[in-house]
Amino acid sequence: MAAKRDYYDVLGVSRDASDADVKKAFRRLARELHPDVNPEAEAGERFREAAEAYEVLSDSETRARYDRYGHAGMAGTQFHTEQFMDFSSLSDLLGAFFGDDIFSGGRRARPRGGDAAATIELSLADAAFGATREVGVDLITACERCEGTGAEPGTQPTACPECGGSGRVQHVAQTAFGQFVQASPCAVCGGRGVRIESPCQDCRGRGRLSVRKSVEVQVPPGIASGQRLRLAGRGHEGEGGAGDLYVHVTVAPDPRFERDGNDLVTVLDLPFTRAALGTTVTVETLEGPYEIEVKPGTQPGEVIVLRARGIPVLGGRGRGDHRIVVGVMIPRKLTDEQRAQLRGFERGVDDATYSSDESFLGRLRAAFR
Repeated sequence: MAAKRDYYDVLGVSRDASDADVKKAFRRLARELHPDVNPEAEAGERFREAAEAYEVLSDSETRARYDRYGHAGMAGTQFHTEQFMDFSSLSDLLGAFFGDDIFSGGRRARPRGGDAAATIELSLADAAFGATREVGVDLITACERCEGTGAEPGTQPTACPECGGSGRVQHVAQTAFGQFVQASPCAVCGGRGVRIESPCQDCRGRGRLSVRKSVEVQVPPGIASGQRLRLAGRGHEGEGGAGDLYVHVTVAPDPRFERDGNDLVTVLDLPFTRAALGTTVTVETLEGPYEIEVKPGTQPGEVIVLRARGIPVLGGRGRGDHRIVVGVMIPRKLTDEQRAQLRGFERGVDDATYSSDESFLGRLRAAFR
């Protein structure tokens, strides 16, 4: 079993730290490690460790005993670290022990709207060079009839009699340190702080409606299928502001190219006679037709590289390459005349016709070199 760490080291304070310093250190660790904000198992164990250290050092009697005898002086002490875990949220914990609220600064929290999602499909060219697209998405937005108040025009919401308009009610919680006041959303008004006598006919008092909207999306050059774009503040609306809209991108296959990172790959099939004699061929690129030269004696699998004619680097500078892989076509059917011509060619073949480094074994050796 691992030895317990020094409580001062756990909280990150000196041995002469004031009570305020101890409280501040534990509040900082609680914000970082509480299961409400950090689901990792290691964080949970560290939070329990910090809670135990705070329980000892926040009490003058136990702190004096620890300063004198160390962990041995805590033998038989019953800690209440699990009670720290019983609070339903970090906000409740900090509100009970320190009188603050990390989400509202002591005031009623105004909830932010949720995030929304949409999907767009792009052609390879649009993904490469960027595009502007309109995407339809259902969004929660403020009701136009009541302007988001939830009350029928001509009337006004009134303060909730249960919470007095604060949106939160207080409860007394019994803890290891005595009674503490906990605040939670008002059950009567749902945390809104108001009561609506005459609900809006369109939104039925909610102040929000689901509306189909068309959102303009600027697609940056170089994006790939499976990536997503974040449009800040374009999601569902809430009292505390709108959430974000995440647009998932899919890129439709292009029969002309295969994408390999920022490179494009094309297979160029040539008759064996043109590969042997050399030729000029027009190939498709992202910018349109492009004429390339195939050198005499080009072998199957050789690659012709068009520099900086691939996909632009997303969020950066430069472009990938366009690689053209040469395939050599061997005829399956020959006429008698063609067969005779090939036999005549075969009779004239000598050792100089085929270079040794062009054989399969020669290429294999070259690859290892």
